Amino acid sequence: MELRDAGRLFVGLIFYISGVNGGETRICAFKGSSVDLHCSHQHLTSSRKWFTIGWDGYKYVQSELSVDGQHVTYNMSEEKNPTLTINDLRESDANTYCCMKTTDSPGHCWLNRITLQVVAELQVKVIPATEGQTVTLMCSSSCPLTEKPAAYIWYKNREFLYEDWSPWYQELLSSEEAVTYSCAVKGYEDLRAPEVSVDSITQTCFSVTYAYGNICSYKQTSVNEPCSIIYPREVHVQRASSTSEFVTLTCITSCNLTNHQTGYMWYHNKINYYENQHYSTQKSSTDTFSCAVKGHKHLQSKEVCVQDKNCWRVNYVSRRICALEGSSVKITSEYSHPDNRKPEFKCWSKKWRKDKVEVEELIEAAGRVEYQDNMKNQHILTINNLKKNDSGGYTFRFNNYHKRWTQSDLPGVFLIVTELRVKMSPSAVVTEGQRVTLTCSTSCPLTDNTNYIWYLNSRPLTPRENQNKHLILDPVSRENAGSYSCAVKTNKDISSAPKTLTVQSITGRTRVSLNPDPVCEDVLAQPQVEDEVLYSKVHFFKNHTDPLFSTIQPLQPRDEQHADYAAVKFRHKTSSDGESVVISTETDDS
Repeated sequence: MELRDAGRLFVGLIFYISGVNGGETRICAFKGSSVDLHCSHQHLTSSRKWFTIGWDGYKYVQSELSVDGQHVTYNMSEEKNPTLTINDLRESDANTYCCMKTTDSPGHCWLNRITLQVVAELQVKVIPATEGQTVTLMCSSSCPLTEKPAAYIWYKNREFLYEDWSPWYQELLSSEEAVTYSCAVKGYEDLRAPEVSVDSITQTCFSVTYAYGNICSYKQTSVNEPCSIIYPREVHVQRASSTSEFVTLTCITSCNLTNHQTGYMWYHNKINYYENQHYSTQKSSTDTFSCAVKGHKHLQSKEVCVQDKNCWRVNYVSRRICALEGSSVKITSEYSHPDNRKPEFKCWSKKWRKDKVEVEELIEAAGRVEYQDNMKNQHILTINNLKKNDSGGYTFRFNNYHKRWTQSDLPGVFLIVTELRVKMSPSAVVTEGQRVTLTCSTSCPLTDNTNYIWYLNSRPLTPRENQNKHLILDPVSRENAGSYSCAVKTNKDISSAPKTLTVQSITGRTRVSLNPDPVCEDVLAQPQVEDEVLYSKVHFFKNHTDPLFSTIQPLQPRDEQHADYAAVKFRHKTSSDGESVVISTETDDS
């Protein structure tokens, strides 16, 4: 089967996820917002109505939705398309909806359903870094938001920190900072995530305290009370015991999770299936199994099979990748298949939003995209000249004779494409003697051992020891003023936009002498911008006979605070009283 044939097969998955021509449409929206549910029935008439539908354990049950004209309204278009609008979303609005005639069967309704999920609060997910005893943070919702957020806002100790398009907090944190973090989506600041603090980090575990929230409602703790939870840095599946027919699998973590709030989730063929630390299955099973810490799908194990030689399995070398815009990235999958059933085609897909609906499309090897298959059963997706819209979730797929494409509850590889930016703290305009920190910032955390290059006025700097991502000027002097940019050593051609650091004099008054005799009084210097000096008024004696155009050379500085004064040319004109002269100035940088 050729790749184009694989693409045609894959269209069915796109339709299934997006809800076009049948299947489930998923909508995820914030509490308090408004959503429109569009009827997808092929033959629209005014007799179509909206229903909620569910499963009572034996059959599908449907209930006609009541319309109150305020919270829930109908909008009949010219094509008699009954659009359902729900205003001021409540948690109770989370349900499964369908548009149908009263004579349609509930099964038909289920095939054209719209699943509405309501986000009541965000959560700050704490994720261990791949290197070092550090973690990073991500602003997460309980479901993928249909409306792409304009920006994420981060708070540190309840005060605004910064905003960015990416949900990742870009700094790698250690537990040395006794601070709390929270996040929100711009426009929904009232739904701020509960505050999170990182208590401790070791090579095997990290401990996190949540101020309140749904994660604290697990088992015994109230949703309104703080809770501390220990998370492992690694999770894997181990075969614990077996009988003649069954084998028990155990979810093993890198440290003992004694917290009563901590639970486990099992995934059977990638679908959320069972909550327990142990899982029993038949020895003859050719299905795949993996486990995760409850509420943290990103802390999941690799897939395993009971019958290794007879199952189809996919794992990934890295599930979270942060790459620079303009660079290249390799996304690597590791797969296995039955010895007598080699896959006829292999492909990658990407999840993204199209018309406010999450879709999944096939990525063909062409242009910037390359496919590579090696002898280690690794399939590598290479994307060159990365662009911002390459960000998204990537999944490797290969044909399985016994299973159709299905939507997985587990993510594949999450790629974020970021640019480099220079941030200056406390600000871009400082005074001599201050401590200034320049940070080469990204929207997602690059690896812990990334090396950076700093440039001043387009010339590379040699930073002091241990100053890579952060360039510290302490104390800063006027010699440090200029245009700064940064780059990553492995991608020297990809640099940040330049940003100017302005360093003002520590004092606003400067004494200038024309000659040994006192021919002028103090001059008040008022620097406005870098290398611009303005003077007010100079008083000359009546018998002053200097030419109308003079140049004052700078005094020899007695310390660093009085260095770098440009020569000043004076244009003066005698006033009617013959004593005072009003002058204008210009700097001579030569």
